[in-house]
Amino acid sequence: MGVCACHAPTMDLTAPTLRQDGARLLIWPLLALAILAALWSAVRWQDAEEDLQAEASLLREAHNYAQAYEHFLGRSLGQMDHISLQLKYDWEQSGGRLAMDTLLRQGMFADAAFAAISLYDAQGRLRSSTRPQLAPPQLADSPAFAYHRNHISTALRLQLPARGPHGQDWIAFSRRLDTADDGFDGVILLQIDAAYFTAFDDGLGLGPSGLVALRLLEDNGAIAQLASADGRTELLRDLPWPGGSSETGATLVPARAFPDGEARALGWQTVRAYPVQALVGLAQGPARAALTASQRARRQWATLASVLLGLAGLGGALASWRLLQRERAEQAIRAAYRTATEHANDGFFLVEPERDGRGQIHDFRLQDCNERGASFYGLGRAELIGMRLSQLHAGHPVYFAQLLHEYTDALHSGFAQSDVEMPRSGRMRLEWAQRTLVRAGPGLAVTLHDISRQKRHETELTKLANEDTLTGLPNRHWLRAELPRMLEAAGAGGYRLALLFIDLDGFKQVNDTLGHAAGDSVLAEVGTRLQRLLRPGDHVVRLGGDEFLVVLAPVESIATAHSVGERVLRALAQPCQLGENQYSIGASIGISCYPEHGQSAEVLLQQADIAMYAGKTDGKGQVRPFHPALFEHLQARSQARQALRTALAERQFFLMYQPRIDARSGQLLSMEALLRWQHPLRGTIGPGEFIALAESHGMMGELGALVMDLACAQLADWQARGLPLVPLSINVSPTQFGSGSVDQQLAEAMARHQVPAHLIEVEITESAMMGEQAEVQAQLRALRALGIRLHIDDFGTGYSSLWQLQRLQMDGLKVDRAFTQGLDQGSDGRILFEAIISMAHALGMTVVAEGVETPQQLAILQTLGCDEVQGFLLARPLPLAAIEARLSARQFDFAWRPARVA
Repeated sequence: MGVCACHAPTMDLTAPTLRQDGARLLIWPLLALAILAALWSAVRWQDAEEDLQAEASLLREAHNYAQAYEHFLGRSLGQMDHISLQLKYDWEQSGGRLAMDTLLRQGMFADAAFAAISLYDAQGRLRSSTRPQLAPPQLADSPAFAYHRNHISTALRLQLPARGPHGQDWIAFSRRLDTADDGFDGVILLQIDAAYFTAFDDGLGLGPSGLVALRLLEDNGAIAQLASADGRTELLRDLPWPGGSSETGATLVPARAFPDGEARALGWQTVRAYPVQALVGLAQGPARAALTASQRARRQWATLASVLLGLAGLGGALASWRLLQRERAEQAIRAAYRTATEHANDGFFLVEPERDGRGQIHDFRLQDCNERGASFYGLGRAELIGMRLSQLHAGHPVYFAQLLHEYTDALHSGFAQSDVEMPRSGRMRLEWAQRTLVRAGPGLAVTLHDISRQKRHETELTKLANEDTLTGLPNRHWLRAELPRMLEAAGAGGYRLALLFIDLDGFKQVNDTLGHAAGDSVLAEVGTRLQRLLRPGDHVVRLGGDEFLVVLAPVESIATAHSVGERVLRALAQPCQLGENQYSIGASIGISCYPEHGQSAEVLLQQADIAMYAGKTDGKGQVRPFHPALFEHLQARSQARQALRTALAERQFFLMYQPRIDARSGQLLSMEALLRWQHPLRGTIGPGEFIALAESHGMMGELGALVMDLACAQLADWQARGLPLVPLSINVSPTQFGSGSVDQQLAEAMARHQVPAHLIEVEITESAMMGEQAEVQAQLRALRALGIRLHIDDFGTGYSSLWQLQRLQMDGLKVDRAFTQGLDQGSDGRILFEAIISMAHALGMTVVAEGVETPQQLAILQTLGCDEVQGFLLARPLPLAAIEARLSARQFDFAWRPARVA
């Protein structure tokens, strides 16, 4: 320690001295070799661990994508199942008279995804098809046809993709048709564009070599390749299935298994209720690229460290016991370390322990670092060197205590590695890091690898699978996983759990009249209000559409849950601000409780749904706990719905006719077509009993098309028989306008029966005018272009404005009966009606007074200049025979007495 390093004195070297010097010369090289062995062992070990973690992360990602794709396939296959089942029902109910080309002309299956929808007889011959040119002319040799012929089963059957005439892939769905005695009557075949099932990949970023596919379990586990991100469609054709019989999982498939030579992580998930597995493949190459760069930097650092260790060993051999040379060697090592790590992506640190008087480690001090590592802490390298860990994490004592424990353990064991979430602080620039600790002499070499983006990506995937994107609430997938666990906890804790099944009342009208953007705003507002009402431990779930679920746990009693439901109704009844207007919306709520109403999640959800549905059908806006008697109510409702479907299929409907009369001359000017149901058991049923049922079950489009056809057919009959004709007006509901095909349906009916446009009038309500303005205007313009006159029905009961009346250019106003009833009850009624007439005439519209029931009302209307009148004073709705007699007369004598009632 006291020898001067400035010069070397001459000395006689004896044999022992030479041996000692030789020993000193060997100590440092041997030590350097040992350190190098440990260093490269650590580098190889860390590389291997990172490889394993990268593979595990890629497998998790592939599995998460497969689960998300399974939900997409489940919904898509469910739609095909529903369509084929409905077509089977329609076919069997029509007695084998269903024509697919007619359905296509009516606007069904117009989507490009439906390549062809076809019906085949029991011999496999093509009966009918939406696109006969694309349908196979016969199916007798098809395995699917043979399966349906030999098995009495209504199950949907899927077939591997077939190549279409333009190079596209089709997926075929088939279902058996039965005769009345369950005999084989043929099959339904749906040829669907395979691209329909790959919309899941849009915007997900699977990478240029990513792929999605489905595997059909019925066809010996064959894989049906639908699409890949780079357009190649044959990547999985010859791949031996690696998943065995497991329903879900993920595995790495080597590059040699794929034609493009790209190794992939393959995730799969069996679709519930269908023999299909969803497959997602993620290329291993992109994931390996960033990892390879990190490993290359680490090996460069290790290589340089190896050179430096060799130099240090040589320097130690020349002057092993000289302190000055040792210090200079340490300085050279640190300088070279900084050079090797300065431009690396990872943060590198050298720390040494600080001990108390008893030799116990109480802190660590940073001896060196690279600029990248210093930037993680929002500091420069010069600022960070010399700081203690306790200073760096002064605001996080719990985290510092955990860090001290882990560093101390690594100093004893020699190595440690873990993924850590970094503490949140104003200067910390790192969210998540993979931290590697390697013992280096008296201290530790610390590596921080930034994995924040990877962790955020994993979080986003989990969020995508479990969160509703519109409201931010948990979704049905989350509920399916969490509700069984909540029920298990309730059973273990001995407390009650309640489900509130919430269905919004009137939400469809918001979509139909104000548009889907307004509907989305309402759904988001409903989610926010529900969250504000509940306790922190309760949950709000959006099930889909306008359905929500509230989970209350614990809850004292069913009465308590009912009280919460009443609070929900009051909260939702508050108006929503939609643009410049306010809109009120209600809800119907069904309640089921564990353990009273069921033990499983499926049963409790079903009971709550039944209770909600019963409350909705009894008047809406109700909170209804489940009761076994509700099953009977639900069954009756289902029977009514089925009876209406049968009535539509068998055309159990006819028209009544109510005249519209010139208020001055008594001349018959027009008639309103009014629909009636001729029930085979109950007789004639008015629209009050079946219109709402048709609206709630999506049958208004078909019912409206039937009215158009009946009206045009009757006009054509009168025209052929030479009867004097007047225009016939048809009522069109907001739902029909919402479908966007009123003009097309009416034009087809008129062309089919060769009825001129001047004999048809269309009556629309004010609420229909409040729908999507562009769509409504387009349909009204199309109707007007056909030559059809347009009237506003029940004027005064809606929200139309003078600006709308002027812009839409209607031909007439039918003033609601409420205004007519007020004519002979005071001057206010007359003044209001006179203002309506003046306004309509100024806009070039005729005025029809509805609900005229007394001679006094008629006289006042004549005085006010009303154009036309309609009501029981003149004639009630008349059957066909009675109206035909009136058509010949064309005159209604009401000047001194009411018209005769037919």
